[in-house]
Amino acid sequence: MSHLDNIPSTPGKYKPDKAFRFNSSAASSSLSKLTLYSTLFLSVLLVFLLLLSSPSSPPSPRRQLSTGSHHTPLSLSHKLIRKSARPRSTTGHTVLVTGAAGFVGTHVSLALKRRGDGVLGLDNFNHYYDPTLKRARQKILEKAGVFIVEGGINDKGLLQQLFDAVLFTHVMHLAAQAGVRYAMQNPGSYVHSNIAGFVNLLEVSKSANPQPVIIWASSSSVYGLNSKVLFSEKDRTDQPASLYAATKKAGEEIAHTYNHIYGLSITGLRFFTVYGPWGRPDMAYFFFTKDIMKGKTITVYESPDKGSVARDFTYIDDIVKGCLGALDTAKKSTGSGGKKRGPAQLRIFNLGNTSPVPVSTLVSILEKILKVKAKKRVMPLPRNGDVEFTHANITLAMTELGYKPATDLEAGLKKFVRWYLSFYSGSKKKSS
Repeated sequence: MSHLDNIPSTPGKYKPDKAFRFNSSAASSSLSKLTLYSTLFLSVLLVFLLLLSSPSSPPSPRRQLSTGSHHTPLSLSHKLIRKSARPRSTTGHTVLVTGAAGFVGTHVSLALKRRGDGVLGLDNFNHYYDPTLKRARQKILEKAGVFIVEGGINDKGLLQQLFDAVLFTHVMHLAAQAGVRYAMQNPGSYVHSNIAGFVNLLEVSKSANPQPVIIWASSSSVYGLNSKVLFSEKDRTDQPASLYAATKKAGEEIAHTYNHIYGLSITGLRFFTVYGPWGRPDMAYFFFTKDIMKGKTITVYESPDKGSVARDFTYIDDIVKGCLGALDTAKKSTGSGGKKRGPAQLRIFNLGNTSPVPVSTLVSILEKILKVKAKKRVMPLPRNGDVEFTHANITLAMTELGYKPATDLEAGLKKFVRWYLSFYSGSKKKSS
């Protein structure tokens, strides 16, 4: 047994065994061996670390960026990107639209392009709902001269490349993980997109020189369990009813931080139940239409007091006008290269129709338009993040943005149904 085995494993005074006698030559020999082994071990470790740190293969070529339906390196797409982002006149804006193939993103991109602004789209074409619809929107945008780079806001390197290629005056940030109920199935996707992705975009924007103006989509869901009518921008928003709402509320706080520290001009828009042509299939008006036409039973939720759940349905054209009004009235950012030069504008607006409609009335209107009687199942509102009602106070948006919704629900649903029948009957003809 080695004398080292006699040393206690815990700290304390060590009293050597009386039978033990110190042998200087043996100690010297042991010390020499220990030194030799230590040297060899350190040499092997150093060689291992050097091999680990040195590249075993030549550096990889420049990352290839998937752009739209093509798969073209970003370097080869610069002409398309710059052409799309170039405004028709020197007074036009140059706008990056994230989530450009989404419902609101498509309509906003088209409106900006029609009036002469330069528009570059960014979208990752995820599978939250059928990407076929997103690809169809992309074709509409391409015909209008809007190029979409296929990628996500979580790819900071890609964002940096886009900002290096184009001097954006504005960013219309509409990319997000949407939907209230889906958050119970995939909560990570909401944190990934609505928080981490937003921070990525703000990080790249604050370092730009000059910094762009940021307009971004918050949500009426931030009002959460608020029972005060009407919902005003001054109301408390610290009681979210869903994770989706919580991530949008977090986005508003993050926006405040980047405005305060870096001088980014930021405007948040709280959308209230947007509907219309090219809409999202996960929205009630959309899948109600589909199921009523197929003769399927639809579920209509009621509040605990047996009243119908109500929403402040807002037609897409009105939302677009609000987005453009926010962009046009926004003041420039005050920072440069990540350094704040002075106070910057920070705003938040409700964009709603200010006339809540019971979901039961929505169904009645669809029955009238489709000329089909719906099969309904009435059930209590589940605890899945949905709230009983939404009702927007739009006084601030009317005053500062010139916002004035002009489409009532029946007129808007007629336009939606017309598009729906045209789009899906056309798809069936193509597939047959």
